[in-house]
Amino acid sequence: MSDKIKLFKNKLKKSNINFKENESLSNHTSFKVGGPASIFIEPANKTNLIKSLELVNEFNIKYFVLGGGSNIIVSDKGYQGAIITTSKLNNIEFNENQVIAETGVSLEKLCDVIAENNLTGMEFACGIPGSLGGAIFMNAGAYGGEIKQVIKKARLFSNNHGIIEYDKDKLNLDYRYSILQENDLIALEAVLELNPAPKTTIKNEMEELNEKRWAKQPMEYPSAGSAFKRPPDNYAGSLIEKAGLKGEKVGGAMVSKKHAGFIINANNAKAADIIDLMIVVQKTVKKKFNIQLYPEPRFLGQFDKLPELDN
Repeated sequence: MSDKIKLFKNKLKKSNINFKENESLSNHTSFKVGGPASIFIEPANKTNLIKSLELVNEFNIKYFVLGGGSNIIVSDKGYQGAIITTSKLNNIEFNENQVIAETGVSLEKLCDVIAENNLTGMEFACGIPGSLGGAIFMNAGAYGGEIKQVIKKARLFSNNHGIIEYDKDKLNLDYRYSILQENDLIALEAVLELNPAPKTTIKNEMEELNEKRWAKQPMEYPSAGSAFKRPPDNYAGSLIEKAGLKGEKVGGAMVSKKHAGFIINANNAKAADIIDLMIVVQKTVKKKFNIQLYPEPRFLGQFDKLPELDN
């Protein structure tokens, strides 16, 4: 162990920030794949999170901030650096029709609490796995709704400027995109602007959407959600199904028979199985329809190969 890492860990301890070593990331991702992180940091609150970010920058340690782990594929080799989880940053407050939520809160919990407070606008997100921070990062959406429609502003941490605030326009939200993907900004909390509505109406809508999800999507299997971004004027799942790839397998990874837009961990898949299957899907769809599909999840760690990426 290098002196730098020893000093870094001592600083974490002195700051009362919990961490583990060689923590398996398969326990922290919805795909249930991934090797160990060298250091897995668990900030208890925003102050801890900011201090953790300051320390990884001070010691020049490679790091990644992990929310719900739902839109990510981690290498079987793990991650040589620090993973900082936001899972304990889940405070939610209300100010009339506005919700102030920390970005580690799960979308499931957030939607339930919002519904209990008779506010509508977040129903679309009730079955999306992951955290609010990840949803902002990707401008998550489903069933005609997206984060862009409800977010008013976000408090962010910048390595260069400390805590800053961006309104919706400055977040530059677009299809599965935000400005956070282009720089070192980390979401701390967000203000959502919603509308009053009867609790029963909201909960009925959420129930209907969840029933649709369970009927059409392979919710019973580990996955990262949609495997590929929607190509212009088309649907990835439709193209994959027309290419005859439903049920296609590589190792323990499989194209879902229920919804071809999903790759699932059907039987103790490795990250390498998922990558290989994504490549098979890309090549087959490209050959049959001359349309290039690009992955929706992000890739973390070192891989021997990756699918075609759009950046």
